[in-house]
Amino acid sequence: MQIAFYLSVAFLGYAVGRISHIYGGHLKAPHHWIYGLILVIIGLFFYKDGIGWVFLCFGTGHFISDFKDFWQLKFFGTDEEDKRKFWGVD
Repeated sequence: MQIAFYLSVAFLGYAVGRISHIYGGHLKAPHHWIYGLILVIIGLFFYKDGIGWVFLCFGTGHFISDFKDFWQLKFFGTDEEDKRKFWGVD
């Protein structure tokens, strides 16, 4: 039962990341993979508590949603103009 909960938290992190990419990709701001990485690091510090696992799973999903920008080491700026889609990694 816990695995299903943490998988749904990770999917929620992915969904929030994709929605922020679609609606906020035009903003000149830090890319959201950075926020996901910060949440993963916080989760690693508190992994013995349940909230640490929530941070870890949510941050992982959020990080994966912007993995392409991480791979290209994009830290700050707008996203490239392309077709906005929910499923994918941008």
